[in-house]
Amino acid sequence: MKVVAVIPARYASTRLPKKPLANIGGRPMVHHVWERARAAKGVHEVVVATDDDRIVDAVKAFGGEAVLTSSSCESGTDRVAEVARFRPSDIFINVQGDLPLVPTSMIEAVIGAFDDPSVRMATLAREIHDPQDVYNPHVVKVVMNVRGDALYFSRAAIPHVRDRSDRGVDVPQPDTFYQHFGLYGYRRDLLLEFAGWPVGRLERLEKLEQLRALEQGCPIRVVVTDEQTHEVNTLEDLERVRDLLTSHSERL
Repeated sequence: MKVVAVIPARYASTRLPKKPLANIGGRPMVHHVWERARAAKGVHEVVVATDDDRIVDAVKAFGGEAVLTSSSCESGTDRVAEVARFRPSDIFINVQGDLPLVPTSMIEAVIGAFDDPSVRMATLAREIHDPQDVYNPHVVKVVMNVRGDALYFSRAAIPHVRDRSDRGVDVPQPDTFYQHFGLYGYRRDLLLEFAGWPVGRLERLEKLEQLRALEQGCPIRVVVTDEQTHEVNTLEDLERVRDLLTSHSERL
């Protein structure tokens, strides 16, 4: 089973311009993501898919491979699909370009989901323990069925717990709320299908691209992990990641 990890890296990020090239510990953020994807067991190739020559040049400077994708790509998944059209592989892993500290084990967990031949698309989730995260619309929640496939993703607190005694307002009860992480795996045929599907109504309302698959009747396997990672969407996020990297280096 050949696995290609693709890192979508958009230069013109709305909230944090030039985000893939942001300096973290003396290296651009995209370099950190590339290193972690490359170190994950089971990954055969790592490709950065970008919209800008400056990112291509930065990736080539540290010895990585980068390809220019169409300016018409509306999402990271579109960029991954564009790579998949011209590159044979069984599985494509979408490693978001704003995850410079992503543990390799998280990437490996998504790859492991495809040991089940029925799985066409997979992602990750982690149990929520902080009540602020439950009610934070920036923390996406997911509920799963007994097979571990997603029933729904939402920015709302799902499931809704009707009885107050069980609501876990101060501390969420175990096995109740799960945070979704935007790290995806696709079989190649499904990825190419996905890119051709129209934006769905639920996707438009929640602004969650993965809902497109559910609206089309495509199951998404959700692998539960104990790991945590940090997205970089704002300058505050970037500073937090820089601090985390510094404190980790000091402990070594």
